Amino acid sequence: MQHEMMEIREHPLVTVDVVILTIQLTTLNEGEECLQVLLVQRKQHPFWEHWAIPGGFVLHNERLDDAAQRELREKAGVSKVYLEQLYTFGEPARDPRARVITISYYALVRSSDLTIHADEAGLTVAWFPVTALPERMAFDHRTIVETAVERVRSKVDYAPIAFQFVPDLFTMAELRHVYEIILERKLDPGNFIHKVLASGLVEATAFHRSGNRHRPPRLYRFIGLREEAGLHSTHNVKGRRV
Repeated sequence: MQHEMMEIREHPLVTVDVVILTIQLTTLNEGEECLQVLLVQRKQHPFWEHWAIPGGFVLHNERLDDAAQRELREKAGVSKVYLEQLYTFGEPARDPRARVITISYYALVRSSDLTIHADEAGLTVAWFPVTALPERMAFDHRTIVETAVERVRSKVDYAPIAFQFVPDLFTMAELRHVYEIILERKLDPGNFIHKVLASGLVEATAFHRSGNRHRPPRLYRFIGLREEAGLHSTHNVKGRRV
């Protein structure tokens, strides 16, 4: 009985880790755009100089979502972006210091909205293509990143998360490009336009993209979901702008 009471009193610690994803140019693949994740190089033990997902301990009176939002503000300088709770990782030996359970999130951020911060002196922050993660990653963060990428690639087929990566006004080619990056495959332009227009997710504007030598492409805007589509809004409980 005494041993059981000791185990009850030894409460696990709780952290949040946020997989911040964006689409931007990379030095790999001849400088093409790709899906990338923000990682921080640790300057403390354990996992000295290993790369990690931005995260930290949840404060005593802090909601989990508030903690994740705080990490986004402090590490990426953004707010009001798509943020979704991903998964709980709680293997007993995932942190050699103590019993630590982490609630992971992923955030989808336009690269133009990012302002990267290092909250500690000398901290190194860098973007990595999700297909070329560094060899030395801390804790179980490689698994967390891979889980987030898998979630995004599966969800993009039934939820409008790709719109988080395009400007407020965009061409169909720009939107298709985002889908192709996430899915890692080419899409037929004609079929893509037909499906997007039929979904009721976008509306055409009176504006066109200038600077094109041929016929300027029309600009569209994201307007949300039709009820009959049976899809979740980006403002719902599990995935939303926060």
